[in-house]
Amino acid sequence: MQIVDFTSSEIVLLENHLTEKSVRKKNFLLQEGEVCDFMAFLIKGCVRHFYLDDGDEITCDVSLENSVIVDLQSFDSGLKSKLNFQALEDSELLLIRKKMLNKLYSMDQRFERFSRRIAEKMAIRCLNIAMSLTHDKPEKRYSNLVKEKPELLQRIPQKYIANILGIKPESLSRIHRRVSLKEKALV
Repeated sequence: MQIVDFTSSEIVLLENHLTEKSVRKKNFLLQEGEVCDFMAFLIKGCVRHFYLDDGDEITCDVSLENSVIVDLQSFDSGLKSKLNFQALEDSELLLIRKKMLNKLYSMDQRFERFSRRIAEKMAIRCLNIAMSLTHDKPEKRYSNLVKEKPELLQRIPQKYIANILGIKPESLSRIHRRVSLKEKALV
């Protein structure tokens, strides 16, 4: 689904403001304390979003191909980020710096609409995650994850999946077993 219809000349203009970035597995795109002055488009790979809580890493999301990665709070305010973006696989991204994006905003209103639509989609995703964590039982959250992003189970460690679901890794194993047994019983 295309967010905004750009003309071919606008696409070229946007492409001229993008920079390619490779991030090797386990390396960081952004670390806590840095300002997120970019919006990244993940072309290939897998990037984990996490924060530190009393020294513990809490994974709050994982981005796969065709995702936008940005700490909207830091990007918007210029404040230091509380998030870390770490590659779980060798990753290829296209970045646009905030300064360049602002330049594009002044050239054509569609670029602003493009950014606003990205922010809206991210806000909706965050709201859905928050509602699921407060409303749905862990088994339902797991089933939804399997349905929406089945490839995550193959690509990221179980401890990160458990974090995303708001449960302990040992609970994830029990839930996985129960769901598998239910699926076998239905066959």
